[in-house]
Amino acid sequence: MTAKMLDILRPQVNRFKLGDFEITTILDGVLQREGPHPFFGNDQEKETVRSYAKAHHLPDSHLETSFTVTMVNTGSELVLFDTGNGERRREAGVGNLRNLLPSAGYQPEQIDFVAFTHCHPDHIGGLIEASQPAFPNARYVFGRLEFDYWKKGDNISDMRQPTRQLFTEVALPFAEKATFIEPGDDVVAGIRAVAAHGHSIGHLAYHVESDGKRLLIWGDVTSHAILSLQKPEWRVGPDDDKAMAIETRKRILDMVSTEQITAVGFHMPFPCVGFVDKTSDGFRWVPLITSSP
Repeated sequence: MTAKMLDILRPQVNRFKLGDFEITTILDGVLQREGPHPFFGNDQEKETVRSYAKAHHLPDSHLETSFTVTMVNTGSELVLFDTGNGERRREAGVGNLRNLLPSAGYQPEQIDFVAFTHCHPDHIGGLIEASQPAFPNARYVFGRLEFDYWKKGDNISDMRQPTRQLFTEVALPFAEKATFIEPGDDVVAGIRAVAAHGHSIGHLAYHVESDGKRLLIWGDVTSHAILSLQKPEWRVGPDDDKAMAIETRKRILDMVSTEQITAVGFHMPFPCVGFVDKTSDGFRWVPLITSSP
């Protein structure tokens, strides 16, 4: 008897040890969109980007984007970094974080802190579920520059007006339960904010360290393992300050590669954990293939 076709199956939850901490990555979902140009390399000729994609075994007619959130269990605090797309985009195949939490061994009520890399929709959209806080016992940690930028609403491009509207609906109401931090501040012991501005005006990365083991949660510093990471000098359409984003990409990739820090990227291929190696003409992503860095 011929077995029926079952469609694509992807892993959705991954956990590993970092010193005394446990790190869990959860796939919020995957989207297909037009691309890769001008989403990536919008300062390049279309054929240049298409040829580069094909040379690296990528489609030249569309772009796949994955979304992965990270959780850190320090043993005394459970910290969630970003909330994914949320229920508003669930029919599109993303926004699955909250439904997958039990598969990862957690319940929404167990989240102690929600810390944000930035306030774009795919990072704050999961704050609300069925008109209620999705993580009812959590405290919230925002970068001060990032939060104030979206709260004030000055100099926001037409493209980002929907982002600002979503921010006022789902993030601004949590201000009274929030802590606002600067680069260099701790979220909890062992987790420190790192300046990574550009993709969004106040974008932060987070340096995690336990028992001498180090991890950088870099959010959207680079948003594709090939088309952005290997070409950090290419402009990326969704970057709010494109020049600053390029400068930040180069700086962060150089730091991670030079210091051999394990990295987690929100848009890297799931499980989104790996290293960055320097090459003769830039950088390359090296996935982590063991259970511990």
